[in-house]
Formats: sequence, structure tokens, C-alpha cells
Amino acid sequence: MNRVYFDVERDGFFGAYFKNEKASDRAVILMLGDDIDDRMAASGVKWIQSKGCNAMTMAPDKKDYGHHSYELERYEKAIAFLKKQGNRKIGIAGASTTGMLALVAASYFSEITLTIAISPSDFVMEGFYRDGLDGVRERPGDYESSLSYRGEQLPFLPYAYRHPLYWQMIQKESKEGGDVIASRKMFEESERLHPLQEEEKIKVENIKGKLVFVGAEDDVLWDTCKYIRRMTTRLEALSHECSYEAFLYEHGTHFAFPQSMLKIMLPIASGLLVSFAFKAGRKYSRECKQTRIDIDEKLSKVFREW
Repeated sequence: MNRVYFDVERDGFFGAYFKNEKASDRAVILMLGDDIDDRMAASGVKWIQSKGCNAMTMAPDKKDYGHHSYELERYEKAIAFLKKQGNRKIGIAGASTTGMLALVAASYFSEITLTIAISPSDFVMEGFYRDGLDGVRERPGDYESSLSYRGEQLPFLPYAYRHPLYWQMIQKESKEGGDVIASRKMFEESERLHPLQEEEKIKVENIKGKLVFVGAEDDVLWDTCKYIRRMTTRLEALSHECSYEAFLYEHGTHFAFPQSMLKIMLPIASGLLVSFAFKAGRKYSRECKQTRIDIDEKLSKVFREW
């Protein structure tokens, strides 16, 4: 795939632009995986291009797999570049933590007219690091937000635990549930200790165009369906300009991706990643696959109508 790379110091953001071989005036900012051109990101790019769009992948930085004080200005710079390339419509899509990032970015920048958030939270998360400190895979920031804008930290929901207890509790929950990673109980405890405040909630009512939420009840990272319902309730209560849909499923796990995208990533065994990562993916493999097929069909329709 032809691509143009962007560097934080030179361009103000870390990313890669993948121009569709077929002429298009639509582009989607895509945040998947841990890098801008790893296997998951590349699969997402191919899937986005199959929908007739150009793609821009973004990540925190080269070999930086954490999310902390990520500057929203980076989206402004990426959007400016996409517009200069003749992209008349700009969308954004993310999953998990980047599902949260997609929602926040869309709530700030009106140029974004399609927002797809898979397994998101409805609040700004506290930042986290993956720098290997003390041999742990992940640790929380020292009460540092995951996002900032114009030099100010965005208000966030603090984690229930500090380093090293944070990772120890995630490991304990994962082992007990038979999952590679699980943190749902930690997020429940976080809200118990610190009831969610208005300033920490994502202002989804500011999002323009089309907004799509995707989530599954058996998500063990956090209760994304609860978070999505809170966001739809917020939209029902407040004036807004977007049209929105929530695709919620009983089974699908945290990796509620379109089936055809997973097939690009793993052509022979597309459900292997989900089955490996989550107990529900193994126990309800058929139901999870049907969820992914349904998501694929519904998101394809969203792109056709955008």
C-alpha cells in the first residue's frame, strides 16, 4: 500500500496516510492496534479502503503503546492535511481506548461527520503507560489524563488502583475469568470510589453527522454497553445535531470488529484472535461470529449512506 508517514516533531502528529487506488473524496482517521502500520492497523486500512475511502492511521508515537496526555491538536493537524488532499468528508473510527479517543475528537472538531466507536467508554480515562516499569505491562499515570487540549489536561475518571496494584488487580481478574486481559471489576471499583462527574463525561451531543456505537454485553475490559446506553440517554436528553445508532449485542467480546476486517487480518481463522483473548470468545464462538457478521453488514450500510 502506498503511504505517507508523519512525525510528531516535524508534522505535529504521528501517523500514516493511505490513499485509495480508486479516487475518493472521503477519508477516515483510524486508530487500531498499537502502531500506525502493524497488522491490525493495516487490516483496518484495507477494510476502510474497501468502503471507498482514504485512510489515515494515528497512534501516540513510535513504539509508545500507552495513552497519556495525548494532544487533541494532533487531530486538528491531521484533519488539515486530509482537507488539503481534497477530502470533502472526514470520519474517525476507534476501538477500546481509541474508541474513547474517537468520540472525544469528534466532540471537539466539527469537520468530523462520521464517528464509529467500538467498545468505548463514555468518559475520559486516566492515562496509562506501557514503559515496562518494574516489569509490569501497564501502569496508570500519576493522576495524568489520557488527553489534553491547548496545554490543559482533560478531566478524567481516576483508576481505582495505583502502581503496582493496578496491574496486579488486572492480572488477578484476568486469571479468574480465563481471559488474556480483563479489567471490568477495576472500572466498576473506579466509579464506586469516584462517582462519575459531568466534566469527565464525553460531550457526545457536540458530535456532528453520523455517530455509531458498537458494543457487547460480555466485554470484560469494561461495561461498554452500560457506557453506550448512558451516552444514548444523554443524547435523548440534550439538543444535538448528529444522527446516532447503537449496535449492542449479547456476545461479541471487547473485539467487536467487522467480520471481513478480521478475515483480512487472519484469512484462515478469522475468529482465532477473539477465541484466544477471551473466554466468551471460546464459549460462544458461533454467536460472536454472527455478531461480527451483523456489525459488518450494518457498518457497510453506514458507509454507503455517508
